[in-house]
Amino acid sequence: MIIVFALLALGVLVGANWYLWRRLFRDTTRRAGPARRAGAALVGGGWAMAVGAIVAERAGAPFWLQQVLAWPGFLWLALSVYLLLAVVAGEVVRPLLRRLLERRARTSAAAPADAEPVPAGAVASRAPAAEGARASAPAPEREPTHPGAEPGSDLAVPDPSRRLFVSRVVAGAAAAAAVGTVGYGTYGVLRGPRVKRVTVPLAKLPRAAHGYRIAVVSDIHLGPTLGRGFAQKVVDTINSTQPDIVAVVGDLVDGSVKNLAPAAAPLRQLRAPSYFVTGNHEYFSGAEQWVEEVRRLGLHPLENARTELPYFDLAGVNDIAGESEGQGPDFGRALGDRDTARACVLLAHQPVQIHEAVRHHVDLQLSGHTHGGQLWPGNFIAAAANPTVAGLARYGDTQLYVSRGAGAWGPPTRVGAPSDITVIELASTHA
Repeated sequence: MIIVFALLALGVLVGANWYLWRRLFRDTTRRAGPARRAGAALVGGGWAMAVGAIVAERAGAPFWLQQVLAWPGFLWLALSVYLLLAVVAGEVVRPLLRRLLERRARTSAAAPADAEPVPAGAVASRAPAAEGARASAPAPEREPTHPGAEPGSDLAVPDPSRRLFVSRVVAGAAAAAAVGTVGYGTYGVLRGPRVKRVTVPLAKLPRAAHGYRIAVVSDIHLGPTLGRGFAQKVVDTINSTQPDIVAVVGDLVDGSVKNLAPAAAPLRQLRAPSYFVTGNHEYFSGAEQWVEEVRRLGLHPLENARTELPYFDLAGVNDIAGESEGQGPDFGRALGDRDTARACVLLAHQPVQIHEAVRHHVDLQLSGHTHGGQLWPGNFIAAAANPTVAGLARYGDTQLYVSRGAGAWGPPTRVGAPSDITVIELASTHA
């Protein structure tokens, strides 16, 4: 089944890219030549870079090689998605544009031509010569016609130049739309996350804790594309909100401590007490080493553990991906012996962990993981795999807040899912 699925996926990928090449390069050129070969090289080379970037990251290739491959490879992934969507949308526009051009041509052919006035003497003198010419000239061949075409019109035979014009207009518009979309989405990531503020009422929260602020940051994804400069923007943004505590809810990095320790160094500048739980990407990058590194940077890892803050309990569980290493989430260890009369806030990377949180009477779970879909229409895929894609939701007596994340995985691009750092302001219902 795995082989069949892999072959099917490969077939879909090859077919989609052939279609992309055909619409963007073959249909926009008159004959085979340099343009078509350049198009094939662009599509094939883009995917080679993309696959190389993914393999290099997962295989732990030299970090300089990861960086060389990451930018062009991951950007091509995003660009190819929006090129394909734009070209498919162009199939709707193509016949409409063709009909418009045909209607204009038909109108031009039906309009009376402006005749130049000819002197009467010239007409008389030319008449015998014209009659002789008509008599000696062979009868013109009748043009083949299309069904419904008017004989004598310019629509009587196919017009290659019109088809070429339509293909070029649609392809050019698709390319411009895709490049503009990816460019703006990349700019949105690189400028840094924006602050989002959400008020969450908790019935068990004492009046003295009303207005308590938690800065929630997830999915920073430091790696070959997002480095130390990006981490500095995230830290500066968090500090500017002056939270009471900071919650880093997983997927901090995409790479080893050896390669990314300098990129993560700005985390030391966080001014508020900061807590960390692992995400699935930490287990691709050496989770134990990263737990020790964030501890060295001054953060407090919550590995299936709980700390009692003055007004509520703050707990954290490992990510589900840790199960493969015997380090998965343990809700009993983190929450089993707590005083349920106190409010409890749980840090858990994936929203699907909400069901265990409900069973353990958690008041609020803070998660990330989904990126809000990151690249539209990825939000529909994320919605199929997660109970909540982004924002605040309620499950029984437990509330779940899912951040869209601060960074991006793969393409450093977001479309329809802007990055954020969320300041959760807890509200006491007794205030």
